[in-house]
Amino acid sequence: MQVSQKVNATRLFERILELGEVGRAPEGGVTRRALSSEDKKGHELVISWMTAIGMTVRYDHFGNLIGRKEGTDPSLSPVIIGSHIDSVKNGGRFDGIIGVLGGIEIAEILYEENFPHKRSLEIVAFCEEEGSRFNDGLFGSRGVIGKITEKDLQRMDEKNITRYDALSDFAEEIDPERIQESVLTNDDIHAYLEMHIEQGPYLEQQGEPVGIVSHIAGPHWMTFSITGEAGHAGTVPMQLRKDPVPAVAEIILYIEEVCNHPSREETVGTVGILEALPGGSNIIPGEVKFSLDLRDVELERREKLYQEIQAKVETVCKQRKLQWILKEGMRVPPVSCSPRVTEQLLKSMDSVGLSPRSMISGAGHDAMLVAEITEVGLLFVRCRSGISHQLEEWADKEDIAKGTEVLLDTARVLLNEK
Repeated sequence: MQVSQKVNATRLFERILELGEVGRAPEGGVTRRALSSEDKKGHELVISWMTAIGMTVRYDHFGNLIGRKEGTDPSLSPVIIGSHIDSVKNGGRFDGIIGVLGGIEIAEILYEENFPHKRSLEIVAFCEEEGSRFNDGLFGSRGVIGKITEKDLQRMDEKNITRYDALSDFAEEIDPERIQESVLTNDDIHAYLEMHIEQGPYLEQQGEPVGIVSHIAGPHWMTFSITGEAGHAGTVPMQLRKDPVPAVAEIILYIEEVCNHPSREETVGTVGILEALPGGSNIIPGEVKFSLDLRDVELERREKLYQEIQAKVETVCKQRKLQWILKEGMRVPPVSCSPRVTEQLLKSMDSVGLSPRSMISGAGHDAMLVAEITEVGLLFVRCRSGISHQLEEWADKEDIAKGTEVLLDTARVLLNEK
């Protein structure tokens, strides 16, 4: 496959790798947590690329970094291209980055070509998409749609630094007391576009570099606590134990079984945290906590499964004479991308010589929040072996260039819509 002739693939890829060095450990993983010193260095690099091509740069009060290329009609709302540059701990070099830097590449091409456009173009790096510092993601995009509370601002990291203080210290322009000034409505954005690595194996299996997302699965996060009785591992007979570990094992196997049912091909359930307390090889645990991340593109199906899992927990705990508590976490409905923008992206794939291909996203992205106030389009770029959030994460220069070219073709259309 040839590298795009419109997009400067080498320039774009070199910037991706340069930004990928910020926060990179000797062993290869990238840690650039939101509002950290590493994140600040990353922002400074992005700002330098924005200002070099004449973009005006600002922060909103959620810590979102915004670069703007003015259109000819300031009365019209802008087209926004965005993603994020924060990372998980020991993450990869492409997650989020390609969407922001691909947007800057598009802005630079429009400058180089002196392309006339009525609407302004804004490139946004959303604050804390990953949630790796304050343990709740999509902060910046939740903010612009008015979903941030005082509780969100007072969340603490492991050093007891609040998000409020981290925002205040990050840049002079950011004032958490004024976040309402940064909330947007559907009158403030004409359309939102996002490019991201797929973070899964579908495109690689299909032999395609790019896919257009039609639906985004909604995550439902929760934590279960199953309580029994702690005891000595050598002195309490098996038949007298109230051990929560076998109960949790039974529940987790049930989750795997129901999520893997043929009628639920687009359903996934993940237990990512499992903790036995008090913790000791010679102690029968008194409590086991485990997280559950349920995702589906159909809300009704996801919530029905949620009820089934709760019923299973109730049954198992009753049989084993255990107690249980459920703590709710993030609960985001599935999102459909704009049919109109999705259709335009598919047309753009065809116009740049790619076979149009639509797909679903199992991962959450800023686009799923922004969709509440404007039309959104989401484009995926193939990543090697579907690996993401790890140091082995990789996307080829040619694939990123092709995705950016598709985005560029669509941006040209949206920027001149009335």
